[in-house]
Amino acid sequence: MKRFAISLILSTALSMASIAKVATTNDEVAARNTALELAGAFGNDGFKLRDGNWAGTIAPGKPQVLQVNLYAGNQYWFTLGATPAGKKLAVSVYDETGKPLETEPYQGASVAAAGFAPQASGPYYVKVEVVDGASTAFCLIYSYK
Repeated sequence: MKRFAISLILSTALSMASIAKVATTNDEVAARNTALELAGAFGNDGFKLRDGNWAGTIAPGKPQVLQVNLYAGNQYWFTLGATPAGKKLAVSVYDETGKPLETEPYQGASVAAAGFAPQASGPYYVKVEVVDGASTAFCLIYSYK
C-alpha cells in the first residue's frame, strides 16, 4: 500500500505540471463545455462551481492524477468532459495514503463524474482516465456545497 501511495504522489507531482492549466486548445475548450453541461445538473442541486479547471490530454492506460484540498462537511462533484475520442471515462478519488474511496459514480458518452463527501479535511487525489477510446483532450472541473 505504501508503494502505491508513493507512486500515486509521484505521479501526481508529474501530472500536476501537465494538467494544472486553463483550457487553451479548441479540443480542451470543447471538453470544458462538455464538462460544464454535466456540472449544470449538479448546480440544480445547489452545487457551486469552483473557479478554474484542469485541462490537457489523457491516453488509455496513462491516467492523470491531481491533488485537491477538501473540507469535511462539504459535498463535492468532480466532473470530467472529453472529446468524442474518449468514449468511456472514469473519475476516482483517493485519500492521502492512496486508498481508493467510495464515490457516487456517473458515466456517459465522453463524460464521467464522481460525487464525494470527505469525513476529514485535507489532501485528496483525483484520478481521471480513459477506460475505452483513444487519446483525448479533457477538462476536469469540480463543484461543492
